[in-house]
Amino acid sequence: MNRRFSWPDERLVRAAQDGDVASLTTVVMESQPHVRRFALSLCASPQDAEDAAQEALIILYRKIGTLRATGALAGWMFRIVRNECLRQVRQLVRRSEEPDAGQETAAEPSAEEAVLHRLEARRIAAAVGALPRDQRQVLLMRDVQGLPGRTVARALGLSDAAMKSRLHRARAALRHALTAPGPAVPAPTTEGDPRP
Repeated sequence: MNRRFSWPDERLVRAAQDGDVASLTTVVMESQPHVRRFALSLCASPQDAEDAAQEALIILYRKIGTLRATGALAGWMFRIVRNECLRQVRQLVRRSEEPDAGQETAAEPSAEEAVLHRLEARRIAAAVGALPRDQRQVLLMRDVQGLPGRTVARALGLSDAAMKSRLHRARAALRHALTAPGPAVPAPTTEGDPRP
């Protein structure tokens, strides 16, 4: 395998963890293509993927000392990228739920309603995150970001018919995931979360 595309070896990671700046820079540079590939496969759009990859590399730079096993770099980076892509989806969901400044706000929801609402948003974000990349991209761009169909098709290099077909499959898969009985979405924990 070409050295340029391999993950940094354990000795280099260990040196970076010990504070060697040159080793840390090399670890970040050698991880970059893999992190970008993870982000492109998980995020809704190339722009979101670039943002997630950059954030993941910043976290790698700042927190490499918290990596427990030097051989676990790839899995750790995948989790960081996945968490960053899911965070972006949650932000989009929250933004779409915020009332406009001109609208009168309804009475404050009860604590129970607020918890149920957060659990439902988490469940939707997990279901969207589980969609295949091509379906997830179309669904997020069309239904969450509200972009016109032709704009989505052009951005992804698809015909209008292909975009509509992917969107239909994505909506059907999401509907099935949300109506199928299954385990509840667990509450988030901070254990093992590499984010600050």
